[in-house]
Amino acid sequence: MNTTTASPTLGTTSTIGVLPLIARVSIAAIFLLSGLSKLTAPAGTIGYIASAGLPLPEVGYAIALLVEIVGGLLLVVGYHTRVVAAALALFTVAAAIFFHNTLGDQNQFIHFFKNLAIAGGLLQVVAFGAGRLSFDKN
Repeated sequence: MNTTTASPTLGTTSTIGVLPLIARVSIAAIFLLSGLSKLTAPAGTIGYIASAGLPLPEVGYAIALLVEIVGGLLLVVGYHTRVVAAALALFTVAAAIFFHNTLGDQNQFIHFFKNLAIAGGLLQVVAFGAGRLSFDKN
């Protein structure tokens, strides 16, 4: 019996072992890039948060930086991955609700459902863990 093949369509076990890492890096990239762009334009980001009618936009800005940058990095390395992925999923759904809720605008409609798709991918990480190539090793 061949023990190196997990599935005839997916390849070897070692190949499958890297897929969760690729998925985590792919999902984390949007958070890291977004967080770093917020870091370079604090006034614009704080103004955007305020324009959405949210209270304490400076606090919201700090939370967004923390969630996106720290959460993105933790997701990449796979540390406390399920909790981090759940927090990122909640953050992403909240962003959809508060910032992309004008569904009559096609651009906002796309952003809203893009956020839901990202949250769905993060929930897969919550359900199945980080994989072997992570600090969590699950």
